[in-house]
Amino acid sequence: MVCARGCSGCCVDEITVFEVEADRIRLGAPALLASGSPHPPGRCAFLGSEGECRIYALRPYVCRTQGLPLRWIDDFEAVEYRDVCSLNAIAVETLEVEECWTIGETEERLAALQGDGKRVRLRDLFAVKGAR
Repeated sequence: MVCARGCSGCCVDEITVFEVEADRIRLGAPALLASGSPHPPGRCAFLGSEGECRIYALRPYVCRTQGLPLRWIDDFEAVEYRDVCSLNAIAVETLEVEECWTIGETEERLAALQGDGKRVRLRDLFAVKGAR
C-alpha cells in the first residue's frame, strides 16, 4: 500500500455510513463536530487542511477498506469483480482470493447491528453553524 498521511484521493464527498458508525464518531469527536468546520464540499468533510483525516482512529468501515485490493460477487450475474487503488500498481486480477478483501460479510454485520439500514452523510455530523 502506498497510502500515507495526506493521500486523500478516495476521500470524496457524499460518503454515507451506518448510524452505528456515525454514533462512534459522535462519541469520539464531540469537540470537532460541535465547533470544527467540515472540509469544503467536493472532498470528505473530515479532511484537514493538509489532506489528513481528522477522525482517523474513528474512521468508518468504508474508509478502512479504501486502497485495499477488493473483491465482490454479483450474485445476480454470478460474476466476481475486483478493484484496487491505481496508486498501488497491483494487477488485482492476478491476486489469490485470500489476498483480497471480500466485500459483503462485514457490511451485512453492520446492517444487522443497525436494524433499519439508515445511513448518514458524514458531512451531516457537523453542527450547523447558526442553527438554533
